[in-house]
Amino acid sequence: MPFKKLHADIQEKLASFEITTPTPFQSKSIPVIKSGANVYCTASKDSGKTTTLILTTLQKLKCEAVGNSPRAVVLVENKVRALELYETFLTYTKHTSLRVYVGYEQLHIDVQKSEIFEGVDILISTPVTMNKLLLLNGLSVSQLKIFSIDDAEFLVQKSAYKALMSITNSIEKCQYVLYSDKMHPILKRFESYFMEYSRIIAD
Repeated sequence: MPFKKLHADIQEKLASFEITTPTPFQSKSIPVIKSGANVYCTASKDSGKTTTLILTTLQKLKCEAVGNSPRAVVLVENKVRALELYETFLTYTKHTSLRVYVGYEQLHIDVQKSEIFEGVDILISTPVTMNKLLLLNGLSVSQLKIFSIDDAEFLVQKSAYKALMSITNSIEKCQYVLYSDKMHPILKRFESYFMEYSRIIAD
């Protein structure tokens, strides 16, 4: 059972939410993501992708704050999704020391720079905003351990795609996990760039 092998704090949180049994997708994907491989996770809506993203991020960071630079990044399509995911993350990180930060285009970039500078473990952002932060030296990716992309189909948008390519060029070593409903040709293309030796988990 994938949940049994997760950090004790995560198991406690799942028990408080009365989540006891992983979905078939979670049973397949969590052990592979935990192994550190680059993974394409393709599964239909309501298969447990968002929960998998959160659990594997917390697992990777051992549920505790370390240093000041983000060790996990989650890219999302827009402000609405960024704020939604932020709220969901907070329900899981409530009694941990983990610091979650959310950034998006509509929030002034200087505000984001100064708030991130104070210390953050998990950064939720849109590709364009994160790329802007990197270009302005408002973000260090030297400590990054896991980089997840939520509902990655939005990367067909040219601006998001270009921003992502620029971001991944700045990252030396990191685990990448892409979540999508199905495998889109544009996602497959990433195998030649940052998704080397990737595994595919399909629901």
